[in-house]
Amino acid sequence: MQNKTALWPWLTGAILVAGIGWWLFRPDTTTHTTASPPAFPSRTEPPVQAPPSASAAAPGGPQHPVESPAAADPAIPALADSDAAAWEALSNLAGDASVLDVLLRDHLIQRLVTMVDNLPRRSATRQSLALRPLPGELQLRQDEAGATLAPANAERYAPYVKAFAAVDPQALARAYRRFYPLFQQAYVELGYPDGYFNDRLVQVIDHLLQAPEPAQPPLVEPNGRGKYRFVNPALESLSVGQKALVRLGPGQEAAVKRQLRAIRAALTRS
Repeated sequence: MQNKTALWPWLTGAILVAGIGWWLFRPDTTTHTTASPPAFPSRTEPPVQAPPSASAAAPGGPQHPVESPAAADPAIPALADSDAAAWEALSNLAGDASVLDVLLRDHLIQRLVTMVDNLPRRSATRQSLALRPLPGELQLRQDEAGATLAPANAERYAPYVKAFAAVDPQALARAYRRFYPLFQQAYVELGYPDGYFNDRLVQVIDHLLQAPEPAQPPLVEPNGRGKYRFVNPALESLSVGQKALVRLGPGQEAAVKRQLRAIRAALTRS
């Protein structure tokens, strides 16, 4: 039987890609709660700004097809039975096991696919995440101009950004191509019978790469519901995933985007 460490490098990287989009600008930035198991499929609202419709089938077939294996690999568990294998392999792979503390173990692949699909949307529900909120509170810095996100926030994100940037894009893509059927099945079950998950993943990566890079920390203000919002309407109108990148420190956003470009190239062989 194939060594399970070959199965999950892509899953490790993709969880971190998707995770950046939720816990860095989630609806609740202060309360640490455990989400109940979602009732899959789970979608929220139509995509915003640009990624093509997730439900639209590409004319003539997938735009970024993944090579099908010559035969079914017996090392791949059934999707419904994949949680234990996924968690065990992730635990074995993690250089720093603490980065896995934010993961919800149940329905792991389904949650991941749902989260990826939700990153280009204006909002996302707790049922669409694969992660617990990070502990602690959002830190602000106040000056004459107003409140901005404090540099201390970047320290909370640093282990996750470092882990994401350390993933080998080529190894990730090789594992992904071999075990793509689980992700495709989860995407179909999400409500896209004619959709192709790899196309959606590439769309989402392209969308994240379009996130602005403010020269200065953006101003924030209370939203009246115990959370914060960007003062700049253009930033506040961004998707969940793009807000996440804007909220990172400048060096962290650049590091994430470099890795996203490398992953995209590996996934599309471009």
